[in-house]
Amino acid sequence: MALLKVKFNQKKRVKLAQGLWLMNWFSVFAGILVFSMGLFLKIELRKRSEVMDNSESHFVPNSLILMGILSCAFNGFAGKICYDSLDPAKFAKWKPLLKPYLILCCVFNMLIFFVALICFLMRGSLDSTLAQGLKNGMKFYRDTDTPGRCFMKKTIDMLQIEFKCCGNNGYKDWFEIQWISNRYLDFSSKEVKDRIKSNVDGRYLVDGVPFSCCNPSSPRPCIQYQVTNNSAHYSYDYQTEELNLWRRGCREALLNYYSGMMSSMGAVILLVWLFEMSVMVGLRLLHTSLESIANPEDPECESEGWVLENSLKDTFKSALENLKKLGKFNQVEAGAEGAEGEEGGKTPAIATVS
Repeated sequence: MALLKVKFNQKKRVKLAQGLWLMNWFSVFAGILVFSMGLFLKIELRKRSEVMDNSESHFVPNSLILMGILSCAFNGFAGKICYDSLDPAKFAKWKPLLKPYLILCCVFNMLIFFVALICFLMRGSLDSTLAQGLKNGMKFYRDTDTPGRCFMKKTIDMLQIEFKCCGNNGYKDWFEIQWISNRYLDFSSKEVKDRIKSNVDGRYLVDGVPFSCCNPSSPRPCIQYQVTNNSAHYSYDYQTEELNLWRRGCREALLNYYSGMMSSMGAVILLVWLFEMSVMVGLRLLHTSLESIANPEDPECESEGWVLENSLKDTFKSALENLKKLGKFNQVEAGAEGAEGEEGGKTPAIATVS
């Protein structure tokens, strides 16, 4: 029994073709939207590529750009087919291409669904990318004279100001690295010498943070040095909520920003996928209804359209049988080649004995 079997007359076929033509052009605009989202996400990721460890995060925007281009191409082509289906003479040239085209549409829709899932599942990969990238970026914060790293200080400062964050996981991350360049340290000072000697690696570590970690909403002037020394400041306790530094780490801030953006895009892609699926089903109904016309010379006669010629269960069984036959065919060919090789190997031996 055919799946989703529908009876059509000429009027219904014309309406279906016209409706599909319109839906395909809406899908072209949806493809442009997907392409634009991918381009926007790629630009946003490139803005902060210096604090990302690898390029895996660009898989999603690249996939969106590719799906957008393919969507425009596939749906533009389908729109032309639907328009020509109104004229039997024009539609005749598309008949041999429709079945392969529908198979390509199935593959394309599976890819769209896969990309939508990736948008929701990229959070873990993005988290590790940001964690390592921010850690490396903070190490290079002081290298304002090193080629290739001279803009890292500005990048980190602008990032902390824009996203209201501090450090990788929090403001205490700055205590573990030397973020002040040696060119701004007085090595004749006893305090500087003592701090450097107290560290095994010979680094100048302080319980301080860059100015960009300061919260401008705090009524108190920013305390960015001796942050953990309560006695160095009047009426101060660094463990209270009144600490005038951003408590949230930049990894968490960026992760929420990008994962939220990708989740929204994933929801849009799922809607596009549902729309594409409905277009594909409609195109299949149009294809089968035109193929099953009993008398091609009488376009007004009734016909039947369906999505699958057999039930879903029977179609699945048939596909499995075809795969098994294909596997057996390959085995037979391999066995025949092996037998030929054995015969070829025995012939020289007989010749040698004689």
